[in-house]
Order: sequence, then structure tokens, then C-alpha cells
Amino acid sequence: MSASLDDLPLRDDLRGQIPYGAPQASLPVTLNVNENTHPVPEEVADDILDAIAQALRDINRYPDREFTGLREGFADYLGHGLEPEQIWAANGSNEVLHHLLQAFAGPGRTAFGFSPTYSMYPLLTGATGATYVSGTRGEDFTLRAADAAEQVERAQPDVVFLCSPNNPTGTPLSLDVVEAVYEASQGIVIVDEAYQEFAPHDEPSALTLLHGRERLVVSRTMSKAFAFAGARVGYLAADPAVIDALRLVRLPYHLSALTQAAATAALRHAPTMLGMVDDIVAQRDRISATLSALGYSPYESWSNFVLFGGVDDPATTWQGLYDRGILVRDVGLPHTLRVSAGSEEESTAFLEALASL
Repeated sequence: MSASLDDLPLRDDLRGQIPYGAPQASLPVTLNVNENTHPVPEEVADDILDAIAQALRDINRYPDREFTGLREGFADYLGHGLEPEQIWAANGSNEVLHHLLQAFAGPGRTAFGFSPTYSMYPLLTGATGATYVSGTRGEDFTLRAADAAEQVERAQPDVVFLCSPNNPTGTPLSLDVVEAVYEASQGIVIVDEAYQEFAPHDEPSALTLLHGRERLVVSRTMSKAFAFAGARVGYLAADPAVIDALRLVRLPYHLSALTQAAATAALRHAPTMLGMVDDIVAQRDRISATLSALGYSPYESWSNFVLFGGVDDPATTWQGLYDRGILVRDVGLPHTLRVSAGSEEESTAFLEALASL
């Protein structure tokens, strides 16, 4: 007879917890986990396949532990005068954040985020033995520089998370908030820019603030704008000293040769890969406009998804959409649901299904 979880000598702080995970279902339209629903362009896929085939010839050997070529590719893509020694990468941005917490959080330390925000922050924090502290946002989910700095100064955390744009709300984050929080903090400040490519093109990234701020980190992912969710590649830019700290906690050879080859090849086609972004932004804005016309209250979003309020019964609406072959996300905020911006056909299917309810 199989044992239950309660029968195992599990860590006390893990008892009663629920694993992270959005519902998975084989429905015609899945718009619940903020994926890029556009496939990788064929010419890019061909180059990636060639790079993987080349890497397979040496698969009997360990990969480049320092993933030198990939770091060069990320530095070139990000620009802002960044050098490869300022770049780190891992298996998805979650592992990047986990490395940061392993190095700078841990038992007896705290990490801080402004709720509601990315639900993995407290889970990753707890996994390192650190304590997660939640700050607050305004009613429209925005952050003001003075208020954010005051909250951080009062908590004095070892790590601060700033999600820009914020997940699950899509809310923009101004750079004056980043500057104010950095000045108020003595710890590591992480600006999680997983959705930065979907922000207006003329809006500056927190990358512009890195110079002279050795405790500031800017995290990114290839999962969203690069349509690379299945490849699991995240990365960050920071002071070289931060990179040295992350080497202390990473597992040996943590990025496979196949991952390095695929991501490096994809970066060579960055303009083509990012060509999908404008289409996604157009669908995001179309969804917001149509939701308003239907009587809902979409929140401002600089991401590839829309959180909308005015949902009387989120569970019933979610189920109604599910029954019509549409999967969206109930993120647990009262009277709201969240939908990813998909292709024109997927967005139309969602809007028509919602209207039919």
C-alpha cells in the first residue's frame, strides 16, 4: 500500500503547501499561462534544429559550464553596453530567481514583494528557507515611489522583487519606483522583466539603471516574446560580482549543451522572433477594448495578457468558457479573470465565447 505525504519526514514548513501549477487541459484555445501562442517561424526553427544537431555530435561531453557563447548572445541582444560577464542564464527565469535567492536569501533572511504579484516569489523564497514578506499596492495595483520605498525601508528585506510589468495584473512599473526602492534597501533588488518586450517601445528598461548599482538585478525570459517556453531559458543582467555569487550555488553544468545551442541560435534571429510581439500587443489591446464594450473592467496592461474585473462569479464564468473550449486563468483576485493574448483567431474565439455567456 502506498504511503501518503503525511507519512514522510517532510520539512515542517512544506506541510500543507500546494504545488505551483495552472490547470492543464487539451482544449482548442488555451490562454491561461501567458505563453506566446505563435509558433517559432520556420526559418528560425530550421537554424535551431541545425544547431542542436551540431551539439549532439559532442553530447558525450559535458557542456560549456560558463555557457560563454550564450552569454555573449544575451549581452548583444540586451545592449546598453553590457558585457558577457554581467550575464547569467538558467533553465527558465524561475531557476534564475532561485539562484538569486539561494545566494542572497536562505534561513534567517527575508524576501519582499508587493502583493498581488507573481505567485512563485513566495514559493521560491520558502524553498530556500527564507521568509517571504508581502507589501501592498494601490487599488489599481500601481506602486508609487515614496510608498514603495517606505514599505521596503520599514521591512529591510534581504531581497526585493519588483515585477515589471507586474504579473498577474499587467501593471506598468516606472523607473522612479526602482530607484526609490534601491535607495531604501540594503539588499538585492530584482526587477523581473519577463514581459518587458510587450511594453511600449519607447519605455526604458531597468537595464538603464544598472551602472553604479551593484545590488540591482534585471531578470528576463525567452518564454514569452521569444516563443521559447518549452525550451526553458531565463537570464539576467547584473554586476559581475553578483554573477560570481551565483556560481557558488548553481549545480554543475546546469545548462545542457542542447539548451545552449537552441537559445544561441534563436538569439541570432531576434528581430524575426520579436516580429510576433506587435501582433500580440495588437490582440491584447483589442481584447481590452472589447472587454470594455462588453461591460467588463480591464486593467491597464503592458504584458501579453489582460486582467479584467467586473466578473460577478469568476468560477462560473471560467467554467462557462471551459465548456466552450476556452481555457483562461482565475488568479484568485475577487471578481476578476485573466486571459493571455493569443493569435487573432484565438482572441476572437475567447471574445465570442465570453459574449455568449
